[in-house]
Amino acid sequence: MEQQIIKVKNKRGVRVIPGFGLSLGVTLAMLGMLVLIPLASIFISAGRLSFSEFIEVVTSRQVVSGYAVSLSCAFFAALVNAVFGLMTAWVLVRYDFPGKRLMDGLIELPFALPTSVAGIALTYLYSDKGWIGALFAKMGVKIAYTRIGITIAMVFVGIPFVVRAVQPVLEKLDRQYEEAAEMLGAGKGYTFFRVVLPELFPALLAGFGLAFARGIGEYGSVVFIAGNIPNKTQIAPLLIMTKLEQYKYADATAIALVLLVISFLLMLFINSVQLYMQRFSKK
Repeated sequence: MEQQIIKVKNKRGVRVIPGFGLSLGVTLAMLGMLVLIPLASIFISAGRLSFSEFIEVVTSRQVVSGYAVSLSCAFFAALVNAVFGLMTAWVLVRYDFPGKRLMDGLIELPFALPTSVAGIALTYLYSDKGWIGALFAKMGVKIAYTRIGITIAMVFVGIPFVVRAVQPVLEKLDRQYEEAAEMLGAGKGYTFFRVVLPELFPALLAGFGLAFARGIGEYGSVVFIAGNIPNKTQIAPLLIMTKLEQYKYADATAIALVLLVISFLLMLFINSVQLYMQRFSKK
């Protein structure tokens, strides 16, 4: 009886993770200071506006145009990133070639490079007098200071999200399924789209969502190449900065709140699709 009491006390008294209470408290405190409080401040600041004032700010012609530019360019950039990010991850995982480690490291460059530096470099390359932009200018295609340039800048900052989301899943993918499909007479295209791609799709979708969300809020690398032409190439984050410079904090947070809600709904949709696919795969 005494031994049973001692065992119960040990099970209740000894914690699996030492210092769990302290670490949990620090984690929650950091989460609150770095994430929850800033997000709450957006709602509080935007709440200073009346409903009619809020609608007036977020539905003005200039703001709606900024939303359209940011969302459309971010969407197309995320699609490009999904395709080329999948191809890049496939090459890095399935092939060995000279300079593979260098290429793998260069994927992280958009994370390490300051966004303003990336924006200046892209503007120089794709302007009408730049190395790449001059070639397209001869064909009558203008890249810098157009939505094409904005999309290219968003592709640059977003592609690491897709590569790093797909790469570990592809590394752990068992090739026996591919070999079994080929032994049963399936072609390479059929094997990829019916065997490999369904396994990669949740990770690919997550990378797409992260790249899209990054593109929506991207400022530094886009503002230079965009040209900031009102109602044409003016992005929503620039409008937020403009409102802040004019000390219109409530207007700035109202614009930011719409972007926040759009990003949240996107990530909620992606998580719902992933959850559905996980349940479907178990059946």
